[in-house]
Amino acid sequence: MNRGVACVCGSAEMLRRGLLYWLCRMGMVLILICCSLSLLYVITCSTHNDDPLVSPLLPRPAAPGSPGDPGGAPSGPRGRESYQALLQEREEQHRQHISSLKKQIAQLREALQGGAGPPAHIGEQADLQEFLRRQLGRAEVQAGVRLPSEYSVVPFQSFTLHRVYQLETGLTRHPEEKPVRKDHRDELSEVVDNALHALNAPNQRGDKTATSKVYSPSDFIEGVARTEKDKGTLYELTFRGEHKQEFRKMVLFRPFGPLMTVSDERVETSHATINIIVPLSQRADKFKQFMHSFREVCIKQDRRVHLTVVYFGQDQANEVKGTLENTSRELHFRNITLIQLNEEFSRGRGLDVGARAWKGGNVLLFFCDVDIIFTADFLNTCRLNTQPGKRVFYPVLFSQYNPAVIYGGGNHVPPVEQQLVIKKDTGFWRDFGFGMTCQYRSDFLNIGGFDVDIKGWGGEDVHLYRKYLHSNLLVVRAPSRGLFHLWHEKRCADELPPDQYKMCMQSKAMNEASHGQLGMLLFRHEIEAHLRKQKQRSGAKRLEGQ
Repeated sequence: MNRGVACVCGSAEMLRRGLLYWLCRMGMVLILICCSLSLLYVITCSTHNDDPLVSPLLPRPAAPGSPGDPGGAPSGPRGRESYQALLQEREEQHRQHISSLKKQIAQLREALQGGAGPPAHIGEQADLQEFLRRQLGRAEVQAGVRLPSEYSVVPFQSFTLHRVYQLETGLTRHPEEKPVRKDHRDELSEVVDNALHALNAPNQRGDKTATSKVYSPSDFIEGVARTEKDKGTLYELTFRGEHKQEFRKMVLFRPFGPLMTVSDERVETSHATINIIVPLSQRADKFKQFMHSFREVCIKQDRRVHLTVVYFGQDQANEVKGTLENTSRELHFRNITLIQLNEEFSRGRGLDVGARAWKGGNVLLFFCDVDIIFTADFLNTCRLNTQPGKRVFYPVLFSQYNPAVIYGGGNHVPPVEQQLVIKKDTGFWRDFGFGMTCQYRSDFLNIGGFDVDIKGWGGEDVHLYRKYLHSNLLVVRAPSRGLFHLWHEKRCADELPPDQYKMCMQSKAMNEASHGQLGMLLFRHEIEAHLRKQKQRSGAKRLEGQ
């Protein structure tokens, strides 16, 4: 019975909407007919005019000697008065006609909408807005969602005005998109333009802190974006602010529809100190190279950092301590802490001790290794992509291939600073590593820190990463163009069982050179034989010519 009533109500509603649509169409036709008849009436009633310079809507001047021109002159006083009277009369007629048409349109609109609710297109717009809001609510925008494992993470791609850095698998492994594909270029250009339009729009909230800075594309630093196929695309863009250490961060969302501005906030990083924690055992020579980069980037350029070195054992400990003391004395830099542990090396244990040893409040932590080089821009990226209680940053670093292979021998290897180039033949995105990460100390402690039972190197980083994925924090995973892993030889111990030794050698091959370069090494004997044959043929042809 209820279904029948519902069907009848539905049919009545459809009939009502159809009648409303028909009345609307008829009203528009009537208005068009009235306008046409009015125009025809004006043209028909106008005096015929042979002079093309005189408007057909104006009365024709009286001929000399006619009653309209008693003085015989073409432009007497009475002629001018006649013109003005006729013009006023015609203007009044037009006003009345326009007023009548407006009244008719208003009455027709009222009749069409009376008691019928809002027009159909208004309802459709409301439905679309509700859909967009639902998509935004489902997406991982303002807060993280709990994920079962690292394989469920949708990584971000990072981009600038002219480059797109994305993770690709397979033999191609292009670390950057160059040239940028047209559809990507158009998409990102639209996003940046929309963000600039929003930044430069007049302030509608009466915010007294608003500035008069006009933002341009040159203020855009970098952005990250990712697409969830069932929700939409999220964009986070960073612009230079009005002051040196101030930034504007725009978040936009495209829910498979028009772009939506999610937030617009100022981010002040002048007081965001980064505590860089480095676990170490021996490797004093590598540590000197690390400290050389630390001097140039962290002390001379940024200075808003603290270095914590957790050293295991006694071997080479004095060399490491001497390097730290020299740096502190020469550059007047006191933000250095050395913690010595007489234990077997454990990366997770060292990072955990370094994080808990901090006594200065809620500091931003950067877990780092001694064979890592980063730029000053990366330090800002670390600050901008973390927020206590809301988000942690897991950058994907660029891992170098063996310089002796890619540059053709030890004599041709350039300095380390010149090797920091993101290209297909120089390295790859280390998308399987989770050791380098930026997070606030409060989040690290709340999540439970590292599993200190894991000994040696490896495993502790994935364990911590999974705990963040299982939490409500947003995990930002994206390639970072300012974070590099320097190549070092990987040794596979003879004590390993055959299956682990094979896996170790496969990992060593992946870090040695690109697929094409390894192929050239594998077939170098055939290539050399081909060159010898070509040389012999060229010599034989020269002898024949003589």
